[in-house]
Amino acid sequence: MSGKDKYSDPQQWYSTNLVGIPAGLLGSLEFNDYPQLLRIAGALETHRGLFRLLDEAVDLADAAEKFRCYMDIVFDLKPSAYAIQHAEVRRFRPSYLKLMEGWGFDSNSPQGAVLKGWVESRFGLTPTFHKQPLNSYPSQAWMRYLEEKYSSRFHSNSIHMQLDLLYEYCQFVVQRYGIPAREWVTLWRGVNGYDEPTLSMNKLEKGRCRLRLNNLVSFTTSRERADEFGDWILEVRVPVVKLLFFPGLLYKPLLSGEGEVLALGGDYWVNASYA
Repeated sequence: MSGKDKYSDPQQWYSTNLVGIPAGLLGSLEFNDYPQLLRIAGALETHRGLFRLLDEAVDLADAAEKFRCYMDIVFDLKPSAYAIQHAEVRRFRPSYLKLMEGWGFDSNSPQGAVLKGWVESRFGLTPTFHKQPLNSYPSQAWMRYLEEKYSSRFHSNSIHMQLDLLYEYCQFVVQRYGIPAREWVTLWRGVNGYDEPTLSMNKLEKGRCRLRLNNLVSFTTSRERADEFGDWILEVRVPVVKLLFFPGLLYKPLLSGEGEVLALGGDYWVNASYA
């Protein structure tokens, strides 16, 4: 492959990241089989107070409440009693919760672009889809994605740091409580034909096949729910170190109606069946 072709194909990019594991390895089948603990550089060191509080939690509900309170205070996510009483006009402040809610409505929304951009920045995994395939660079699809992921409406208030802490909190819960699993978790996704999650090196076919999933992917904990979202059902074994969110993680019910899980993408072996 020529230099020009290499740089025009986003899937050939080797991006830097903040977890100390090469992006090519992190997104590989080998990593999924032999996962390693991931730590986002600087997140724990900058917010030691949060993790001291979490260490004192008596159960998951207590940990979720401590996480909520810390995030509200540090990132000014909840209006004060004074502001409520005096009906002060308050500037919109982006939050990890607003991004997650936006993703729940549409993963190709501006909020979804910010989340995919965070995965790029922290883990070095390049997205494959946002509204349409991101197959080549430069392209109109890439320009639209870049414009949305850097939108000032959602890309302020230290939003990447908020997401760093959400990921580290998720991993704390996994390690402390073994929820939803200790090493790998089996998840499902419903798809239609050759859509977003099947942008792969191989064609989607019945049985075991290799797919390249988007850099951030929604799954469900229920095969029956996955059946509602497409003609094909993908069954995937995901290492817990790739989880960003799962039902019950936060104090506030979020994406819970479909048992939705958010996980880092890359190459996966999947068992595909036709519903």
